[in-house]
Amino acid sequence: MPGELDGLVAAVTGGGSGIGLATVRLLAVRGARVAALDLDPSPAAEPAAGTEGPLALVADVTDEASVGAAVAAVVERWGGLDVLVNNAGIGAQGTVEDNPIEEWRRVLDVNLLGMVRTARAALPHLRRSGRAAIVNTCSIAATAGLPERALYSATKGAVLSLTLAMAADHLPEGIRVNCVNPGTADTPWVRRLLEATPDPEAELAALRARQPTGRLVSADEVAAAIAYLAGPLASATTGTALAVDGGMQGLRLRPAREEG
Repeated sequence: MPGELDGLVAAVTGGGSGIGLATVRLLAVRGARVAALDLDPSPAAEPAAGTEGPLALVADVTDEASVGAAVAAVVERWGGLDVLVNNAGIGAQGTVEDNPIEEWRRVLDVNLLGMVRTARAALPHLRRSGRAAIVNTCSIAATAGLPERALYSATKGAVLSLTLAMAADHLPEGIRVNCVNPGTADTPWVRRLLEATPDPEAELAALRARQPTGRLVSADEVAAAIAYLAGPLASATTGTALAVDGGMQGLRLRPAREEG
């Protein structure tokens, strides 16, 4: 919907690849002025046809000063901030026994505290917006038990709870807070995980099979959900987790019958 987000200023963490990059591009196409915050935001720097080029800012969500400087640069460039998309995150595989404690600290630092740092930097500016929204990228891992994802699931479960608490805290200030819960998405990170397995094709087939649609979710599909939650059509929506998971959380389909 071109023009839907005209006049809005948005910042997207993890905006240099995958879901974040797709979100940066879609928000720009819909009329927003967008900043991509990432350790390497350069892939987001090229503008889509007919749009103002995104502001590509190097930012590390584990560093409070880095995040604060990036948010300040967005506000200096465009005079304010209306939308924050907390998307930056990293993955982890293994049971509760497998990941060393230092890895637990590192993944929590990025996936949970990274959102806390960015929200804290953005909130003073969001309070001055008449159309403020925060959208957090959560995961199906927050609501479904997935094998060998103990650490990752713990961080995303925390993100879901954080989203609900923030929605309650900041509704009186006119700030909506929601999250999206993607299923397994076809992103560079997932592709790297697949390449590290003994049989990438078999692993890919297993990931597709566990989603009722029989395929991975696309980054563009998740970006569309984020854009909806960020925009004026979702002005009555807060404290919501929007699943974009091919039916994985809610559907229990019967196996297909064999003919003959």
